[in-house]
Amino acid sequence: MDKRTEYVENLSAQMVAWDMQIDQLKYKADSDVTGVKGDYSRAIAALQGKRDEAALKLQGISAASDDEWEELKSGTEHVWGEVRSMLHDAITKIS
Repeated sequence: MDKRTEYVENLSAQMVAWDMQIDQLKYKADSDVTGVKGDYSRAIAALQGKRDEAALKLQGISAASDDEWEELKSGTEHVWGEVRSMLHDAITKIS
């Protein structure tokens, strides 16, 4: 397996894990009775938007030529870091 294929597979697996975590956060937010459901919903919506941006970056790497994908990797890793940070913040806030 080449490096790009391995990289894409690892990121794809991370996306699946994020989707599961986001679904859990939605469930917790929907069942919240403290009156801050709107705050949770906004945090989850922002997280999903950033997750969707990460998915687009991943698609770009999948479609890129062998020479281009290495250049796209740094931008992808930046967005990935933002998603991780936002997810951590949302989990901390909602849990």
